[in-house]
Amino acid sequence: MNSTAVREPRTLARGTLRITPIGGLGEIGRNMTVYEFDGKLLVVDCGVLFPEEHQPGVDLILPDLGIIRDRLDDVLAIVLTHGHEDHIGAVPYLLKLRDDIPLVGSTLTLALIEAKLKEHRIAPLTLTVSEGRREKFGPFELEFIAVNHSIPDALAVAIETSAGLVLHTGDFKMDQLPLDGRITDLRAFARLGERGVDLFLPDSTNADVPGFTMAEREIGVVLESVMAKAKRRIIVASFSSHVHRVQQVLDAAHANGRRVAFMGRSMVRNMTIAADLGYLKVPEGVLIDAKKAGDLPDDRIVYMSTGSQGEPMAVLARMANLEHQIEVGKGDLVILASSLIPGNENAVYRVINGLTRLGADVVHKGNARVHVSGHASAGELLYCYNILKPRNVLPVHGEARHLVANAELAIDSGVPAENTFIGENGLVLDLKDGEVEVVGQLDVGQIYVDGSTVGEITEADLKDRRILAEEGFISIFLAVDVQTGRIIVGPEVQSRGFAEDESVFDTVIPLIVKAIAEAAENGTRDQHSYQQVVRRTVGRWVNTQHRRRPMIVPVVIEA
Repeated sequence: MNSTAVREPRTLARGTLRITPIGGLGEIGRNMTVYEFDGKLLVVDCGVLFPEEHQPGVDLILPDLGIIRDRLDDVLAIVLTHGHEDHIGAVPYLLKLRDDIPLVGSTLTLALIEAKLKEHRIAPLTLTVSEGRREKFGPFELEFIAVNHSIPDALAVAIETSAGLVLHTGDFKMDQLPLDGRITDLRAFARLGERGVDLFLPDSTNADVPGFTMAEREIGVVLESVMAKAKRRIIVASFSSHVHRVQQVLDAAHANGRRVAFMGRSMVRNMTIAADLGYLKVPEGVLIDAKKAGDLPDDRIVYMSTGSQGEPMAVLARMANLEHQIEVGKGDLVILASSLIPGNENAVYRVINGLTRLGADVVHKGNARVHVSGHASAGELLYCYNILKPRNVLPVHGEARHLVANAELAIDSGVPAENTFIGENGLVLDLKDGEVEVVGQLDVGQIYVDGSTVGEITEADLKDRRILAEEGFISIFLAVDVQTGRIIVGPEVQSRGFAEDESVFDTVIPLIVKAIAEAAENGTRDQHSYQQVVRRTVGRWVNTQHRRRPMIVPVVIEA
């Protein structure tokens, strides 16, 4: 397996295809890959990553769009494999840089992104495609292939140039009995394999899971059974774009004589779109407006909500924190119908614990089969390798362990180890005449969305926030005659999140006074230097006496 150290790529030669994933390597989310050929760019997916606990205040994390910011006029299209946030969520931020880049995707995918773009006041150029369709964008010839996933209308894309043929799967699995009857088109995979796939970019999320991913149909029976035992209200949490899971909830509720109310703006929006387009089959009389749901008996309602990943502002977390109009209580049933995205474990279990303390029964994948993954397990990936016989493989969409597991499957199936590539975001590969070479590693960062700001929050800012959250804050104010070092006012010490009793600082105030006097004797004559003296003195005291590392903010004014 190949990997590479950071280095600038060489100049791209004509007739060579360059592939640069700038998101989705080493993480579950932020999927985005840039293809370049003869001066033209094609982007496949443009998704977001959701923040973890060590990124306080961050709403979303975007791919490093700066990689193509100076090349926007060269972008011919953005191809979207399916409608999940980790593949389409960053599109509005890219189109804000250039709003006439065509979006290419299936009917449902484009409907979901168009609704999102409407909120950003962007009217996109779109091209609707379906499986079997071929399109040409400059030097790129594209073929779209049906793949099965947890959302309808997902597509893999084959990208062909004179340099070779690439197959980019997007997210997929090989469910042989899907709810919508649309299976992954292995015949198309086999046809591509006969032609010769020079580079294969497969979904890696479940590469370390043995066997085959369970069929979606098996979940419907479980949901119906779990609901039948419930005596009071039922709350089901899932992704707001998981159409198949919502379909099963609607069917199970209908079978149990319950009605369903959608909760959460994105859930309402996405399911309305899916129903209008015919992807969601709503049983007659099942849906009810959330405002009227409270009028029904507790044993006749199901709330379908967002928040299955413990997101603090989503419906389920607000219920757990008693910050929602629906007050969860004893006997209510909560079903988390989704997998845990790595990094969200603590947030999810915090919500589960909160709901349990309120008296709810919480059912999740760990104690019942209420969810199956939308991603191919190891057995399915091996089938793909044996059908395609790719010359080279770049596993994508996964954390490091997933990428490595996928590469090992490729090697087991006969792909030479030197033709499998493991890397981080920013890895640069060149393809020519069936040969793939690592030619560089770009320095790719993370772009944080924080409220209305995009890219203004830095790692240093996040470090400060973590310190504030974990260690507290100490401010020290004093007015000093900078020429003599005589303290006119103060020192006044205040803190937040460090100590309730301010008298704890009685021992450090004399140390500050002494340090200021010694600094003056040693020739200190400026405001900034006095501030540094205060910072060092308080920092040393806090570290030795309290074993803490709070944020220390000295404020010295010139008297």
